[in-house]
Amino acid sequence: MKTIADIAQLAGVAKSTVSRYLNGGSVSEETKKKIEIVIEETGYAPNAFAQSLKAKKTNIIGTIIPRLDSYATSRTLMGIDERLRDLNYHMLVSNTNQDLKREIENIYTLAKQKVAGIILLATEVTEAHLKAFQDIDIPVLLVGQQHEDVYSLVHDDETAGYAIGKYIAQRGHKKIAFLGVGDFDVAVGVKRKNGFAQAVSEHADDVEARFFETTFSMSDAAARAGQLFDEFSPSAVVCATDNLAIGVLKAAYQKKLRVPQDVSITGFGGYEVTAMLNPSLTTVGIQFTEAGHTAADHIVNLVKGKEVPRLSYSRFELILRESVDIRTSHLL
Repeated sequence: MKTIADIAQLAGVAKSTVSRYLNGGSVSEETKKKIEIVIEETGYAPNAFAQSLKAKKTNIIGTIIPRLDSYATSRTLMGIDERLRDLNYHMLVSNTNQDLKREIENIYTLAKQKVAGIILLATEVTEAHLKAFQDIDIPVLLVGQQHEDVYSLVHDDETAGYAIGKYIAQRGHKKIAFLGVGDFDVAVGVKRKNGFAQAVSEHADDVEARFFETTFSMSDAAARAGQLFDEFSPSAVVCATDNLAIGVLKAAYQKKLRVPQDVSITGFGGYEVTAMLNPSLTTVGIQFTEAGHTAADHIVNLVKGKEVPRLSYSRFELILRESVDIRTSHLL
């Protein structure tokens, strides 16, 4: 690939002259023609990303993610990238590997790299986060978590949790287990559980619900599910993520429990793989790519000084498949 130095040498001008020409500065007509001929002959294209880094105001949006091996993260990133390209912005991705200290460091690092704004796919928001946002003084948008002092785009986790809980309760299940994660993750660990709890509380006269906790790991979920099957023997297990539901399916198979005849199982997320399982998984479908589009629109508007809602919600839908059975004996 040709560089500015190469173009300058071939055109017989200074490197600074080529740079001035590329940035729309003052260059004589004769010099301009020389540079244009060389650019046309070589097919040279300036590195927009590098140009942006050198500029006082960049068109780069820093995007901080908690992990790379996540369907939700990858789909959200796809949506962000698609829309940012349409808006003539670039995405710079920084992975934290679920390390909060590294996450805070990345906020400061991206600010030093003169990004125009930051999208943070957050798992939690701490005082250290809030201090960092104040210190860097550039637009920040949270995705997946919310805070009253920060622009936020969240999945409607509590309403979705209520919807899946009500769906299961209305199908006659008397003993329902909820398998979630720790409350450090407010969206997944708290709001989804609270929505589910509200739904089953409306059927408190004939439904017993118990709450169990694990990590985001499928293998940990499978191990915990094996225990809850022994401890509680539920007719349905509602899971806070699709990965947890896959772990529960594995545990049910190991316990020789038929799904959905012996136990019904639901997920949360709408991952593509859930349609390929046998039985296919009933789940809450979250529009991750669409949320990415919205996140890109919002951060660019914030960069431009335009108004955006302080709190926005992405859409969800119940995806009804084969993993949930109706307990007809209870309904009769």
